Amino acid sequence: MVRTKGGLSGKEKAAILLIALGPENSAKIFKHLTDEEIEELTLEIANMRKVTPEEKSKVIEEFYQICVAQEYISQGGIEYAKEVLEKALGGQKALDIVNRLTSYLQVRPFDFVRKADPNQILNFIQNEHPQTISLILAYLNPQQAAAILSSLPPEKQAEVAKRIAIMDRTSPDVIKQVEKVLEKKISSLVTHDYTSAGGIQSIVNILNSVDRGTEKNIMETLEVEDTELAEEIKKRMFVFEDIITLDNRSIQRFLREVENDVLATALKGANEEVAGVIFSNMSKRLAEMINEDMQFMGPVRLRDVEEAQQKIVNIIRKLEDAGEIVISRGGGDEIIV
Repeated sequence: MVRTKGGLSGKEKAAILLIALGPENSAKIFKHLTDEEIEELTLEIANMRKVTPEEKSKVIEEFYQICVAQEYISQGGIEYAKEVLEKALGGQKALDIVNRLTSYLQVRPFDFVRKADPNQILNFIQNEHPQTISLILAYLNPQQAAAILSSLPPEKQAEVAKRIAIMDRTSPDVIKQVEKVLEKKISSLVTHDYTSAGGIQSIVNILNSVDRGTEKNIMETLEVEDTELAEEIKKRMFVFEDIITLDNRSIQRFLREVENDVLATALKGANEEVAGVIFSNMSKRLAEMINEDMQFMGPVRLRDVEEAQQKIVNIIRKLEDAGEIVISRGGGDEIIV
């Protein structure tokens, strides 16, 4: 691996790289850093003495090689990255790059698995303990996780969903053990810090992508086992802004169930797209009345707006349960004529 002279620290190399990239590109990078990191790098840049073209070139080359290595890792794991880099750069240089990369560059657990077909993953994990399945699904993208969750036995779906929802932080040792079982090639990708995955929003994203039957089975089971958790999940599943995904017939149907004052309050905090869709699905006279109500009520507390919007969401979900409207979901919602 090419090294800058004098044994530059990681911060010094980062400062040189930012200087080399110029103000505009550096500003884009700063957007992804924490305030503390920005402060440290800004101080490092301010204290940086003259940087020679040779130093810039070496730091940029090192950065480029690490980026290439990371791309290879995401494609096929550490071993794949080593193999490709060895062919391109030689054994020792490849080893230096990979070791440096894995020592300070965080690679998200189960990255290799996220590129696999959901059916393949299902075949591998369906007989695992629900906690193991929930850990893996929490790290997959919602569409992948939804496909796998939908294919699990009904009695296991709710258990896995619950474990994802209450999951907080998982130790690197546990993740490493699961990764070894799932794929030996990615066992060394685990970072040294505790990684966050799962939680309410994670299971909400998954449930929003599963078919209605799977969702209903999971939610009904959770309502019995953990009422508070079930309510928290339900609150986040279909949000007011998702109204724009409904067809016109469904919008017109739920509007018949909503009181004018509730609708006016909800629309006070709605974005233009949602308001436009709702107004386009009511008569001109009713639209004028709602607009007048909105102007007459003046400023409204955010809490009141959110409560009104939640009432409308609850109405929509009740109508869906009754089969009167359709909320678009992953798989199974296509209407055959």
